[in-house]
Amino acid sequence: MEKPLLCIVIPCYNEQEVLPKTAPLFLGQLESMAREGLIDEASRIMFVNDGSKDATWELIQGFSRQDPRFTGICLSRNRGHQNALLAGLMEAKDLYDVTISIDCDGQDDINAMSEMARAYLDGCEIVYGVRSNRDSDTFFKRFTAQSYYRLLAHMGGEVVYNHADYRLVSSRVLQEFSNFREVNIFLRGMFPMVGFKSTCVYYERHERIAGESHYPLAKMLGLAFDGITSMSVKPIRIISGMGIFFAMFAMVLIIYVLVSYFSGHVVPGWSSNVIATCMIGGIQLISLGVIGEYVGKIYMETKARPRYIISERTQDRQNGEKYDDCKRLQCKE
Repeated sequence: MEKPLLCIVIPCYNEQEVLPKTAPLFLGQLESMAREGLIDEASRIMFVNDGSKDATWELIQGFSRQDPRFTGICLSRNRGHQNALLAGLMEAKDLYDVTISIDCDGQDDINAMSEMARAYLDGCEIVYGVRSNRDSDTFFKRFTAQSYYRLLAHMGGEVVYNHADYRLVSSRVLQEFSNFREVNIFLRGMFPMVGFKSTCVYYERHERIAGESHYPLAKMLGLAFDGITSMSVKPIRIISGMGIFFAMFAMVLIIYVLVSYFSGHVVPGWSSNVIATCMIGGIQLISLGVIGEYVGKIYMETKARPRYIISERTQDRQNGEKYDDCKRLQCKE
């Protein structure tokens, strides 16, 4: 197989502290893979600036001026990690044979990229980077993350256990993936739906090299709930099942009340009424909330707003310059 042209896609949001440390590491890994003959020497690294408020975009532009192997795109505003990653993948799908997506904080083991490339050369179209353990996480994060993966699988979502967004994807898969037009995206659950031959590469996750995480608990919970409601309608079915159960319970209760009334054993009291009212009322509110979440997603999908807008590109993508030093890329254009 001909050596593939690789693009490493890296979403960034307010990463001015970590980028100067991790950018050379990514470049070193790119050079190492080229020396091993796993990828073409014209492979590139693409940073996606997700509307950062610090000097992240200026750093990306500086990297691009220093070395043409660094490229970058800047979104017009912050659109979230999933949309930023999608923007980079869609930008790369027509120019490169294969992409590897990874976060810029240095927590994911970059050496696993070599094994991913070997799996691609062996015929795999998607290679998932999977954490071999969660020893670096706190007990709370480890417990909630593992419980979430199990819950999502139980709900019918096709996800790879302990896989986030570190993966290799071929251009063939990305071409098919571009037909997925939904606005509410959950990439780690969507790529398994595309199909094609896939495998997993296992690695150990490290501590963040510098800076602070921009994914607090609230965002993690939001992503988790989006994942469930975007990939499965089972919560709606659970509500339907609860409705049937309580309807049957109510019928039994009505029969009991009528029998007690006609037999003269009715005892006046308010406790049972209060308990029943609170229980039913709470279930109704929860049910309305879940249904409302789905209705809101339908509302956003019908608007069909763009998932991202690219406002700038680094110099080597401006004014029609398409990596003039790479004939293979010119042929792809």
